[in-house]
Amino acid sequence: MSLPPPLATAAASGDPATVLAAALTHFGCQAGTVHLLREGVLRLAAHQNIPPPVVQIVDTVPIGKGIAGLAAQILEPVTICNLQTDESGKARPGARTTGMEGSLAVPMLVGTELRGVIGIAKADAYDWPKEESALLQELGAALAERLG
Repeated sequence: MSLPPPLATAAASGDPATVLAAALTHFGCQAGTVHLLREGVLRLAAHQNIPPPVVQIVDTVPIGKGIAGLAAQILEPVTICNLQTDESGKARPGARTTGMEGSLAVPMLVGTELRGVIGIAKADAYDWPKEESALLQELGAALAERLG
């Protein structure tokens, strides 16, 4: 799979906020985050349409906690069709305050090395196809390579 031109251009910028904005536009999402792995935890590098109280909570995410932390732990995409009604335990309780439903978080990998997690969400329930998860993961990997 290769990135569509707008996503490739965003990835080439090496800027997490630019990549997140392009991902939200491409996938028709309303909110998202980019976390980078720093000193063993995920640190928030970019966010869009995340309420301020949630930004404070997700500024630092331990591996294994919440959607982003789980994606980092298992090194695979984590999807939730409807965050508002999900009872899987994948999301932290505060995640519901975003008002989002269809959520997807993917690890940003360079080879097998975790560099971060990119997460996007829609305001409506959504079953994420594997192709979209794979494309977001490719975008995350392209950003991770730029960040070094």
